[in-house]
Amino acid sequence: MSAAKAYEGAQAYLPVRGGIAALRRAAAGCHGCPLYADATQTVFGTGPVPARALLVGEQPGDQEDRSGEPFVGPAGGLLRRALAAAGVDDRDVYLTNAVKHFKFAPVAEGRKRRIHKAPDLRELAACRPWLAAELRRVDPELVVALGATAGKSVLGKAFKVSASRGALLSLPPDEDLPLTAGEERPEGRRFLATVHPSAVLRARDRDEAFDGLVSDLRVAARFLG
Repeated sequence: MSAAKAYEGAQAYLPVRGGIAALRRAAAGCHGCPLYADATQTVFGTGPVPARALLVGEQPGDQEDRSGEPFVGPAGGLLRRALAAAGVDDRDVYLTNAVKHFKFAPVAEGRKRRIHKAPDLRELAACRPWLAAELRRVDPELVVALGATAGKSVLGKAFKVSASRGALLSLPPDEDLPLTAGEERPEGRRFLATVHPSAVLRARDRDEAFDGLVSDLRVAARFLG
């Protein structure tokens, strides 16, 4: 059996009906790409449904992989501080990732920490049906992409954070998103791009980088009112 045939992507695992809870149960058994084999578990999105804003990051990290919850590690803590500083009520926010399994380098002998590796375009494409399904169920007014990988998952591989960071844009309807009976294609959503909070943690000047993230999120706060 070829690798392409063995890893068919998430579409084959999507439930025919049901809400976020049904998606989460189905995603727990997703073998749509090779990443499931080494990860501890699927890390699905969390938050209110519906929610006014959906924030999408890259992938779960080490702590998220162990806990099964998104944004519970250092980057998640920083993100919550930035949301609070920007005036975004986290009760209005659904948090998720473009890729639902942790991708990491093999653990070197004597090391206890697994080293993060960015997902590639094949893995993004394989996992995208989960994000598309979350968007339908959560039905946010605003989608915030945290970093380049998240932006590519939402808008395609040509996306660059530097080209649109901090600007409130219209999110085009997803013409490839399959609809079930009675559903209408959503229109009128807005899109905002900023850096991933892990980039702030890696920055030479963390204070400056944090202020930049907060400034971008204030655009979201003004839109959400």
